[in-house]
Order: sequence, then C-alpha cells, then structure tokens
Amino acid sequence: MAKFNTGQSFADGDQVTGAKLNNIVGLLDIYSGVIADQTAIAATVSTADLLLIADTDAGSSGAANKVTIQKLLNDTLTGGTFTNANIAEQLTYGTATGNRTVSTSATITTGTIPNLTSSTANITLGTIPTLTAGTTTSTAANITNGTIQTLTASTATISQGSAILTQGTIATLNSTTGTIGNFTTTLTGDVTISTGSATVGTRVAVVNTAQEYTAAHNFNATTLTSGNSIAWDLSSNQVTRLVLSTNGTMADATNKVDGSTYILIVTQGTGSNTLAWNATYKWPGGTAPTLTTGSAKSDIFTFVSNGTNLFGVASQNYS
Repeated sequence: MAKFNTGQSFADGDQVTGAKLNNIVGLLDIYSGVIADQTAIAATVSTADLLLIADTDAGSSGAANKVTIQKLLNDTLTGGTFTNANIAEQLTYGTATGNRTVSTSATITTGTIPNLTSSTANITLGTIPTLTAGTTTSTAANITNGTIQTLTASTATISQGSAILTQGTIATLNSTTGTIGNFTTTLTGDVTISTGSATVGTRVAVVNTAQEYTAAHNFNATTLTSGNSIAWDLSSNQVTRLVLSTNGTMADATNKVDGSTYILIVTQGTGSNTLAWNATYKWPGGTAPTLTTGSAKSDIFTFVSNGTNLFGVASQNYS
C-alpha cells in the first residue's frame, strides 16, 4: 500500500480542480513502509532474482528499471571502489587479480602473492623464486626449506631438515634432532656447553696451539685378549692391559700413527708365561725384554711409533 503525505486537503463538497490534483502528485512521498509492508522472500535470494533501480544515466525517464542480483553485483564490484569492506565469513573465489591483499589470517591453497608483508608467516609448502631481504626479523617463523641470507632472531628452533645460513646471528639455538654436515665459523667469543656432552664421531678438532688442562684427561680402560697370537688395535687401545693365561706372541699392531705413544701393561696370570714380539716391535740393542715370572707380576712397555714400527722400552717387575 502506498502512503501519501501531502499538504493538499479537500473539504466536504469542495470542488476538485486540476491545480489541487497536481498538488497531490507533486507533493507525493513514498515512505519506507511501501517496502516494509511487502511480504519477505522466504527462499534464498538467487542471482536471477530481480530488483527495481532508478537509472541515473542521462536521458533516463526516471522510471525504475529491473535488474538481476547477478548484474548488480558484477557491475558494482568491477566498476566501483570499496574503501572499507569487512567480510567476516570465508571468501571463496576462482581467480583474484590485483596488486595488494591485506589479511591478518589468510589460507591460500594456490596462486601467486607478488608482495607478502607479515609479522608471523607459516609457509609449509611452496616455492619463493626470489627472496630479497637484507635482514629477516621474526619472533615466530616456521621455515621448512630454503635459504635465508641474514637471520636475526633472539631464539631459533630448528627441529629437523636442512638449514642454510650464510650470515647472521643466532643468540640461542635449540635443536632436538638433525645433522650439521659442515660447519665453519669464526668465533668472536666462547662456546659453552653448560649441560650434557658433545660427541665427536670420525672428525675431531685440530688444535694448532699449546694447551693447558686444568683437570685430568685420561684414556678409557681397555684389555687385550690373551692367546697364541695377540691382536692390538692402537686406535681404540692406546693405553691397555694384557693378562697372560698362556704363552703368546704380540702380532703386528694395527693403526699406528706417526708420533703417537702407546702403553701396554702385561701381567702374569699363571706365573711363568712367555711373550714374543712381532718384528715391527723394536728394542734397545735389538733384544726384546724377558717377562718377569711369578703370578700377578707386571711389566710396563712404553712405545713411540713412526707409523711403521713401535720403538719400546720396559719397566719391569711390578708386584
């Protein structure tokens, strides 16, 4: 129902003139009640549903024209500018083009981001063709693969994978698992291991300056096996003991190192066993010492190697 608001009134028996009718039309207002009083659409609004819109183009008659929801949205989104659009729900789109997307929480499954600015970024999969950053600063970054030229972080956690750091500073490095293949650095301070231990496998640090130790450093206790031919692996038994239970011969020792020293403690088990020596063992005057006899008697042999032979001296008759 249309509602009229006009200052024109008619008294009983009043004459209706053209001017008065014109007043009714000229002062006619259509209130929102005209729309509010209509029945609401019960079904979901579709893109094919129609609206009435007053056309503002030049030459328009001023009469309302019909338009579909689809055309309304297409024309206004492509031809208009929205300075403060707030979309609360998830936005699904096929192809989006533009030069900037700003979001505090975005999930992007595929596509291209020309320029990403983020204080917290979690990239689990994908490719960054070129990352240009003089300094990358982040309090919480999860990078599974790639190269960071300069990393500045108060705390960095590398749990696994491959990390390449060409320069930068890591104040605190926490790594529960992983491998550092080749690590080369110039230290400006000290390396401190406050708890736990550092285990060295096949590679060791090369120290080219004299060292002074303030606590005891010792070899682990090892024992050779008595027998007719006695093997001695010098790489794992630099200081070792041998308890003789039968006559035996010391075979050519393996893994000799030029300049190294080795110590062998021989103890009689049953009292009068003999010990012969391979030709690579060299003695003063060319004569090997005779073992001390007597149960539990011990002799100590100290050797220096040139990488091929072992040159030894004996200290004997310990009991």
